[in-house]
Amino acid sequence: MEGFIEIGHIAKLHGFKGEVSLFLDVTNSDDYRDLSVVFFNMDGIPTPFHIVRIKPMNKGFLVLTFEGISNEAAAKTLLRKAVFLPEVVLQELDEHAFYDHEVEGFTVIDTVRGNIGNVVGIIDHPSNPLLQIDCDGQEILVPLNLELNKTINRTDKTLTITTPEGLLDIYLS
Repeated sequence: MEGFIEIGHIAKLHGFKGEVSLFLDVTNSDDYRDLSVVFFNMDGIPTPFHIVRIKPMNKGFLVLTFEGISNEAAAKTLLRKAVFLPEVVLQELDEHAFYDHEVEGFTVIDTVRGNIGNVVGIIDHPSNPLLQIDCDGQEILVPLNLELNKTINRTDKTLTITTPEGLLDIYLS
């Protein structure tokens, strides 16, 4: 959906009173504990669902109660649906931070080796998120919790990083 970012999906029902479990596919799920509305793609139309209650769970899950969804049958219609937020609600980040979705397709520049490929995505392992890079068909995984001295240039669509010595040799030798 144009102008929206996917933040997760409805993974399962939670009880029988219309509550659902939202799996957040984001780096820091704590940033989303105060949501008041989320959007679903309903026949190509971004449709708002107002949140009545949020209960944070573990491992990136939130239990949500939506206005107008009060039984299991109504909640089942949301199962496995992607959940979106308008891009405009995200705070603007400086040149050293980025949202996972915004760097897909960016060129990755290593400060020593130069261009090492394009960002395919971010693999969100809770303790060790990974930057997934395609270098001419070779996958490179770079842990994001390392001191990479990241600099993002949103205009040029580049992400400049300093990888630890020897890391790229594992993939490119």
